Amino acid sequence: MNHATTVWQANRFGVMTGAEALVETSLAAGVDVCFANPGTTEMPLVAALDSVPGTRAVLGLFEGVCTGAADGYARIAGRPAMTLLHLGPGFANGIANLHNARRAHSPVFNVVGDHASWHLAHDAPLTSDIVSLARPVSGWVGTAASGAGLAQLTARAIGAADAAPGCGATLIAPADFQQEVLKSPVDVELPGPQRRREVAAEVVDALAKRLRAGERAVLLLGGAALDERGQRAAARIAAATGAVLYSETFPAAAERGGGLPDLDRLPYFPEKAVEALSGAQLVVLAGALEPVSYFGYEGIPSLLAPPGTVEVLSTPEEDGAHALEVLADTLGAPEPPSPARPDDAGLPDGALTPRSVGCIVSALLPEHAVVSVEGGTCGYPFFTASSHAARHTTLTNTGGAIGQGLPAAVGAAIAAPGRKVVALQSDGSAQYTIQSLWTMAREQLPVVTLIASNRVYNVLRTELDRHGQSSPGPNAMALTSLDAPAFDWPSLARAYGVPGTRVETGEALRRALGRALAADGPQLIEMAL
Repeated sequence: MNHATTVWQANRFGVMTGAEALVETSLAAGVDVCFANPGTTEMPLVAALDSVPGTRAVLGLFEGVCTGAADGYARIAGRPAMTLLHLGPGFANGIANLHNARRAHSPVFNVVGDHASWHLAHDAPLTSDIVSLARPVSGWVGTAASGAGLAQLTARAIGAADAAPGCGATLIAPADFQQEVLKSPVDVELPGPQRRREVAAEVVDALAKRLRAGERAVLLLGGAALDERGQRAAARIAAATGAVLYSETFPAAAERGGGLPDLDRLPYFPEKAVEALSGAQLVVLAGALEPVSYFGYEGIPSLLAPPGTVEVLSTPEEDGAHALEVLADTLGAPEPPSPARPDDAGLPDGALTPRSVGCIVSALLPEHAVVSVEGGTCGYPFFTASSHAARHTTLTNTGGAIGQGLPAAVGAAIAAPGRKVVALQSDGSAQYTIQSLWTMAREQLPVVTLIASNRVYNVLRTELDRHGQSSPGPNAMALTSLDAPAFDWPSLARAYGVPGTRVETGEALRRALGRALAADGPQLIEMAL
């Protein structure tokens, strides 16, 4: 249920501007963090962040850092953060991570400054069609037509962003309306608490009947079903019926370790995913979408589950965890024993491999850490090993647009200041948003960045092989190689204000990671593979 409020907090001159009304409304709606890369047309909003106190303003040197950080913040906090971006080109620089946020159903509130309304007709150099840029990555788009409209549309945008399952909302704020002095208080309708719909009883009963009949089943969990409640209920169902459990391949946020089920991700490569699902007579989706091959390959189906096997327990808009609990209760499924955490002794030594990195990082994770995973080199081995780690939350690259891992770590650290954050990152993808390191240093965020440094776009080499190029020519080798020159990661980190070191063995990684996790601010470790 929405509730009304009146926006009227005069600044030091005894008046209130449209920009100040926007900031006050966003605070009243619970949005108190702004990831900003502002320009000329956003200066009234920048000033309003001072004249209306209460918002934490975080500068990103590149718009993709701001949008990725807002995504990571939303996944951990469960509520929106604001981005402040400069016109269409600035928004376009942030679109890749807004694509990832859309796939994660993250509530992100974008504010984009625009030219003064009376100036737009003259087609100045930075004029662009912001609406057309925003629509593919926004569930709601609005353009203010007055200073008062900035406050009213802010409330509508935040409500739209926060409605289940969550989406991006983009408010375009012309500069003249930001500066407009309001003549009287503005009444706005603030969004109320958002709740997910419950699944209909007949849906649960129909699936329970098929599971009782002994159909070979796979439960594919995604979205809200990957919280602790959902996973524990899924483990009950699996113990009672023999169903196999998988997480969707790229979950937005998944609780891991600490006695939760040993839940692996559905494989990325389509052949492996088809193999994993091949024996199923019933594939139950709980908060997940039907699995689709990331790319199309001749001779491999686009839809990965056996035809006719997919049934939906809960959509992303519905309460997937509750639906799993009801299904487990309907089946009379008892609580299964919690898996034991193996002894940390005997961690791998010697030259680093993806598997040894996954084992070491999992073993050393502190309780309630957040791990932002980008890149497959060490990401998949870590996810597999981390089922036995201390309780933590893992974020993955939902939409596949590269450059999410480091910004998401920034946002997660600001959303949960009491938790350590680990960014498990590949060397190529880290360069897309390397400026994140500067924001980590400026904000003194407790982020440990682990760079898997193999100096090659390994996934592209794999794809070359899939396309019959097992012996790539010189151009293909050059376009998939990251040496000549190789990145000097410790020096890059120090240039941005983050202490950095390089390790080559399991022993060295254990020592360096222990020190980094004990430090107060950001740290970077290059892991030579």
